[in-house]
Amino acid sequence: MCFQRKPNTQSLVSPTASPPLFLSSVNLTMSLLITKLRFSLSYSMFSPFLPNPSSLSSFRLHYHSQPPPSVDVDDVVSEFHLMFRKRPVPPINEFQQILGSLAKMKHYSTTISLFKQMELKGIQSNLVILSIIINCLCHLGQMRSSFSVLAKILRLRYHPDVIALNTLIRGICRNSDVKKALTFHDKAVAQGFRFNEVTYGTLINGLCKGGETEAAIKLLKIIEAGLCKSNVLMYSPIIDSLFKDNLAKEAYGLVTKMISNNIMPDACIYNIMIHALCKEGKIKEAKNVLAVMVKADVKPTCVTLNILMDWYSLVNEMKSVKHIFNTMTQIKVTPTIISYNIMIGGLLKSKRVDEAMNMFQEMPKRNMVPDRVTYNILLDGLCKSGRISNVWDLIDEMHYKNQQPNVITYTCLIHAFCKNYHLDKAFELFKIMIEKGIQPSMHTWNILIDGMCKGGKLQEAQKIFQYLLIKGYGLNVFCYSTMINGLCKEGLIDEALTLWSKMEDNGCLPDAVTFEIMIRALFEKDEIDKAETFVREMISRDLFT
Repeated sequence: MCFQRKPNTQSLVSPTASPPLFLSSVNLTMSLLITKLRFSLSYSMFSPFLPNPSSLSSFRLHYHSQPPPSVDVDDVVSEFHLMFRKRPVPPINEFQQILGSLAKMKHYSTTISLFKQMELKGIQSNLVILSIIINCLCHLGQMRSSFSVLAKILRLRYHPDVIALNTLIRGICRNSDVKKALTFHDKAVAQGFRFNEVTYGTLINGLCKGGETEAAIKLLKIIEAGLCKSNVLMYSPIIDSLFKDNLAKEAYGLVTKMISNNIMPDACIYNIMIHALCKEGKIKEAKNVLAVMVKADVKPTCVTLNILMDWYSLVNEMKSVKHIFNTMTQIKVTPTIISYNIMIGGLLKSKRVDEAMNMFQEMPKRNMVPDRVTYNILLDGLCKSGRISNVWDLIDEMHYKNQQPNVITYTCLIHAFCKNYHLDKAFELFKIMIEKGIQPSMHTWNILIDGMCKGGKLQEAQKIFQYLLIKGYGLNVFCYSTMINGLCKEGLIDEALTLWSKMEDNGCLPDAVTFEIMIRALFEKDEIDKAETFVREMISRDLFT
């Protein structure tokens, strides 16, 4: 059961679904789910943005345990070392408990180090400890070492349980080598080992992440033929992959099949569907799915609400974004850093800079630590609103909070300088970025070239452009259009036409903007015949709007 060749998803399903089929797929899936839930749904009973918080009072919220108390790792390590000196030596399960706790806290290297010290002291490990070490090694990507520990388990005549084997399979998949994971599975089965639902969920997830959607579907069919019981964790990665491959009809078909098999969607499945609908701009259908989710007594997660916030922010409906954000606390959903970033970004996009800054300053009061994305969003908004004086304070704060500026940070600042014609400062900042070992993106280069052209430094722009050509950068249509526009502005029409030819020779096709730049410049130079030739060419390429 090993899939050697990368399957062609197109051979399984049609590439796209027409709108009527797409909508009927949504309706069929929702209809079946509603039938399973045995209720009649009236969408008008729900709020325009979210269900009324009072309608969520029936959620069965379970808090199985409180968050683990904060533990000082140094204290744990000291306790472990103290155990070495005890006489008699404590039972192995006490060592096991400490190693397990450290692994749960994700201190993988420390766990492995203590394990090695334990072995040097002659303390014999048990199967549980060796399984813990396999887990730590897999998390650190040390797969060769993890298999060495498996070999040790077999040498000691322990029988590895399914948890240890699942850990190895998960580790192999995490290292993007699902084919090896499948081979390992086949060999283990041939030697009499048996796997469970977790194993096959991991393999399906690995196949989907590797773009092997058809292979994942085949594996699901084998599972449902009697290998083991299928579950929602097997369906969700396949459904997600189908949506990402623009195969919405097939994705909804799989949701329908899942429901008909009495496997009810969880929050992850609902989130996948809501995200796909928002991505298509189908917010009404997305809200319908949310309504069904609520009626099914599946509590919307922070991911659910972030998806909706992000969509409303994209279409600049900040009233809806704020409504959802405020609803989070009412339904006992804790906002994440992503929630705050969406809110701050939306406020800045709406030119509500002071509100964005206030929200940023409130974050520490709510035990929320701004990340680099938060700072970059703020910097971009401040630069675009012309509040450069606030930018440097924010940069200083980034350094103080150990959130080092990246290429996005520098590009944002360079763009602000270019926009305000502070070209020397822009270039100086560019040099600092290079000195810090941060490689500029194509967007950074485009901003510099555009800034130099608009600031009357065409020669500098040409030098940068030639450097990029020589170095083999894949220049995009924006870069060529910017340079052609700069040449045209200086009246260098022949040079612009030469660059146009090079552009097409290099496999970069001009877009409508490039044509408009050239046509306008030719008309201004009374090159009417040439301009009309470009107009006809533009029409023939279906670029005329």
